[in-house]
Amino acid sequence: MSTQPSEDNAEHDDTSGAVGAVRTDDVPAEGAGEAGDDAARQTRRRRRRRVLWSVLVFVMLIVLGIVSLVWWRQASYNGNIDRLPGVMPAEEGRPGPNVVGTENWLLVGSDTRVESATTGDDGDLWKPGQQRSDTLMLLHLPADRDKAYVISFPRDSWVPVPGHGVQKINAAFSYGGPPLLIETVEDLTGVRVDHFGAIDFNGFKSMTDALGGVDVHVAKTVYDQHSNITWHAGKNHLDGDKALMFVRQRKELPNGDFDRIKRQQAFLRAVIQKAAEGGTISNPLKLDRFMSAFTKSISVDESVSAGDLRSLAISMRGVRGSDITFLTVPNKGPAWRGKQSVVLLDEAKAKSLYDSVRSAEIAEYVERHGGANSVGTVS
Repeated sequence: MSTQPSEDNAEHDDTSGAVGAVRTDDVPAEGAGEAGDDAARQTRRRRRRRVLWSVLVFVMLIVLGIVSLVWWRQASYNGNIDRLPGVMPAEEGRPGPNVVGTENWLLVGSDTRVESATTGDDGDLWKPGQQRSDTLMLLHLPADRDKAYVISFPRDSWVPVPGHGVQKINAAFSYGGPPLLIETVEDLTGVRVDHFGAIDFNGFKSMTDALGGVDVHVAKTVYDQHSNITWHAGKNHLDGDKALMFVRQRKELPNGDFDRIKRQQAFLRAVIQKAAEGGTISNPLKLDRFMSAFTKSISVDESVSAGDLRSLAISMRGVRGSDITFLTVPNKGPAWRGKQSVVLLDEAKAKSLYDSVRSAEIAEYVERHGGANSVGTVS
């Protein structure tokens, strides 16, 4: 019998060998599996880095776009504001610096009874002998900027006007424009004016409309013969035109110009309240409309930069209408001087108020003496 395997057995043996043996080309070399895992991990890392870089670039583009937009709008706002050269009076004889951190603004409103603006690029702030400051307020800002104080001067206050004798205080604006008015107020109060701002009454219209109107409350129904409008007791919603009528009226009011002052203060409080709490700040479109209207309506002294206004806005971002105290300079009421109806100031009481502004103790003054105007509801 032959001992050589048959072909069938050989094939069987080969097959068995193939099945039972381990092929060397199928066995990874030592460390090959780890290298493959590392390569895969590196590939995943590269992909993640590409995704992260893409997201980062996208976010940077968005941020740069927003910053560019804000910068552009800020430049636009800044360009809207009319800056007045030579407004501040000569330094000699002026009161000394205020308490560090405090700031005083002299604010005027000019009512020329014309349709065109009297501030900004479309009009002149002051024309000799033609305009008077129908609204005159001293804005005092404490160092911490958590509150604000607005002191109104009756426009007929009988005071010394440098170079012109004793006159109504608003005559100073007519005679010598902002410099003489500032000098008059500083001489009267001993308070240094840091900055000057002016807005014509027509500016009230655009600001009010930009906010969608504001609400004021009237104590008793009163008819305005000049504007042919009735203000009803209770809440009255003011659009721009009605706002202008509201702050102008005085003849049919029980206390004439004194009630007019309170109306102006009530209106300012309503505007500030609406701007701060009415969704204006959180709504870019509303904020842009309001800022555009505001900056087109105001003129300031030339020392006020865009950065100053931005810093001021940021520092006062928490101030609401309820944080503003409105006062009227203490006075003895109306009187006659010749054929002129004037308002005589109470010099002793007024001096206490002025002193409190100079010493940055106006909060204590109000607590001790009262005098704050209630402007939640007005005549």
